[in-house]
Amino acid sequence: MSAGSVAVVVIDDDVPFWDLYELGVVCTVFGIPHHDLAAPWYDLRLCSAGGTSGLPVPAGGGFALRTPYGLEGLAGADTVIVPSVPEAVIEGDRELPPELVPALRRAADDGARMVSLCAGAFALAAAGILDGRRATAHWMHAGQLAQQYPEVRIDDSVLYVDDGDVLTSAGVTAGLDLCLHLVRRDLGAHVANQLARRLVVPAHRTGGQAQFVELAVPAGGDEGLAPVLQWATEHLDRPLTVEDLARRARMSPRTFFRRLQATTGTTPLQWLLTQRLARAQSLLESTTLPVERIGELSGLGTGANLRRHFTLHFGVTPSEYRRAFPATA
Repeated sequence: MSAGSVAVVVIDDDVPFWDLYELGVVCTVFGIPHHDLAAPWYDLRLCSAGGTSGLPVPAGGGFALRTPYGLEGLAGADTVIVPSVPEAVIEGDRELPPELVPALRRAADDGARMVSLCAGAFALAAAGILDGRRATAHWMHAGQLAQQYPEVRIDDSVLYVDDGDVLTSAGVTAGLDLCLHLVRRDLGAHVANQLARRLVVPAHRTGGQAQFVELAVPAGGDEGLAPVLQWATEHLDRPLTVEDLARRARMSPRTFFRRLQATTGTTPLQWLLTQRLARAQSLLESTTLPVERIGELSGLGTGANLRRHFTLHFGVTPSEYRRAFPATA
């Protein structure tokens, strides 16, 4: 397992309030060491495109930011992240800094993992890094992105897209989901789950979940979904069904199905499978239990069933995953 270096592109010295969240998420996840979880932690570099310090602070507010690095800081980075681009760039009223596009191309050619959050996808698209690839951005900007860069296969319905060495996310909290996904890829599910717990956020929202949810918070008048979903994650070793969960939530199976899908963007059975696989990941990393026992404890049944679902979902067998993220004392 390896954390590596993360270079973050800051387009403007004057950062508007709207863009602070994505930049803050990247700095929080990768820039604050958690040596009790993994050592060494990530090496974070803030890299300014430069040449913008004479611009006035945007009308929406913001503050002046000076970074330790210019775009030369992208060289040799394991991961390059573009958290955002100015709104004027999205609207076509302003160009990206001319030195940014070739710097991004060089980083990609040198083998860096390229990542964008929200409107940062416009920068990767301008560099040709998204050509022919599936990508996403905030749903409010997806149409403009598709119009400006028709070679990019835009999916505005998902939280984030992992295309191997190129990853893109929707806006705001989806950027946090993608950053935790990167930690999970680099350092394993246990570290990502512990970090998510410290940040008081869900440990794992899969990229395929919907950007739009009809019911972000369950309506009052009943216990809602949160208690039953929490109960389910604590009893994954049981053979849970939609009927079981609906009964516990005091809903009909049809109502429960509709409520869960509206809230999470996925079906009850897919949600359960995701939780079971996450439990299996954690057990593979934190214990030396045999695969058969992990299959039982995660609710996937036999070791053969665990191997089948695990390989389909993660692209590696449980044994290969365990070798990559061995249990520590």
